[in-house]
Amino acid sequence: MNYLAHSYLAFSDEQIVGQFLEDFIPNRDRFSYPAGMQEGITLHREIDTFTDAHPVLSEAKKIFSPMVRLYSGAFVDVSLDYFLANSLSDKDLKNHAEKVYHALRKYQEFLPERLLRMVDGMEKDNWLYNYKEDWGIKYSMQNVLNKAKYLDKNLAVFKVFLHNKSQLQKYFDIFFPDLLAHVQRVNSEF
Repeated sequence: MNYLAHSYLAFSDEQIVGQFLEDFIPNRDRFSYPAGMQEGITLHREIDTFTDAHPVLSEAKKIFSPMVRLYSGAFVDVSLDYFLANSLSDKDLKNHAEKVYHALRKYQEFLPERLLRMVDGMEKDNWLYNYKEDWGIKYSMQNVLNKAKYLDKNLAVFKVFLHNKSQLQKYFDIFFPDLLAHVQRVNSEF
């Protein structure tokens, strides 16, 4: 899952922050954060493990894998944020995006510099809200291409997404309720 889904599945502001921290801190540092942020870090890992093992998403990866091989999971994750964004009302999506930006600013003293810079751009361009737009997902997919060490930056990944949008939507519709149930179980253990 990508930024929208991870933040959407958090149960508190501190968990939201932890969800973001997971991708930006070394594992050894995770216990130096407040308990709620540690829960968010753990929840992020649980979401990723569940997502990587889900058979429906293994099928979804086949859509992108001929073009991007091992990076197919990253493009599926970005695609899922598009479908999540479009499953929410405009008001709910706007409110969620504002809640996330507020939580990250509220706890910005805990954010590494690289994450803080990303949050600046994320908030300025309202990434979370704009995941609902085709151009927003195209932008996100290009970011993945730009960060990938072994991929051509001009691959037509977005065209693959557009061509397979209806099938990816079906995969999301099957997968996301399973993920929600899993996250609720994990969160009840905190």
